[in-house]
Amino acid sequence: MKTNKSYTKRLRVTRNGKIVARKGGQDHFNSRDSRKTRTVKARAKAVEMNPRVRARFLPGNGK
Repeated sequence: MKTNKSYTKRLRVTRNGKIVARKGGQDHFNSRDSRKTRTVKARAKAVEMNPRVRARFLPGNGK
């Protein structure tokens, strides 16, 4: 199966094996948001994936 490269580039595997990614569309129209909201938007969040989907996006690390 081919790897979805566009989404794979947005993912990062932590040292403990968690997969983290930023939510899309959070870099635009932030001037009215509070500092706290902008900080939260910039933070990466853990992504839950079942093993089959994980193998699709991370073929080398998806075990």
